[in-house]
Amino acid sequence: MFVDVHAHLDDKAFDDDRQQVLEKIGEAGIVVVNAGSDMASSRFSVDLAHEHDFIFACVGVHPHEAEKVQKDYIEELEKLAKNPKVIGIGEIGLDYYYDFSDRKIQKKVFMEQLELAKSLDLPVIVHNREAHQDTLDILKKVRPSKGLMHCYSGSLEMAREFIQLGFYFSFGGVITFKNAKKPKEVASELPLDKILLETDCPYLSPEPYRGKRNDPTRIPIIAQQLAQLREISVEEI
Repeated sequence: MFVDVHAHLDDKAFDDDRQQVLEKIGEAGIVVVNAGSDMASSRFSVDLAHEHDFIFACVGVHPHEAEKVQKDYIEELEKLAKNPKVIGIGEIGLDYYYDFSDRKIQKKVFMEQLELAKSLDLPVIVHNREAHQDTLDILKKVRPSKGLMHCYSGSLEMAREFIQLGFYFSFGGVITFKNAKKPKEVASELPLDKILLETDCPYLSPEPYRGKRNDPTRIPIIAQQLAQLREISVEEI
């Protein structure tokens, strides 16, 4: 059985045929963790998880949305997080590549959600783009009990520091891309028991579907690539 640990089935890219996609996922026997990126998508994720046995939810505010949070957003996230099908707080973190939100606000919202996860003893799903050191420093300060570095793009040396904090790493379609040297290197060298698979759908479709809408049924392609990189069988993944 395959598990897609990071998806966005709430995305508008699925609005025209979401039910058909969900049926396809169910028929393929794939379990999906759907991550929120703002309050609306977090609520949607919880509803999806409630309606489908093979879907679980994470709730959280993405750094792109950090400037838009309301004063009571943590209280609302806490209520959502107490649903039995919510298994984590995410997608949260820092994004210095796009900088859609002021960095000080990104850090504040990230830390507030880390504290919430810590209080609820839930793992965090971390988005970290071009913000490796600040992400590491904040995680060292707050020390959530456990977590996942989603779509990890940092160095192997930095990954080892995240491992010391109890983190896992998920890799997606990027490891099938011809020029993705660093993710391939890291995915090849990390301890296998620290690696999980994700699609980040509808984004980052693996080759040969790059540029097309992604969905969780493409997880086996990613698993095959990881197995090839590590020179092991897919069954061992």
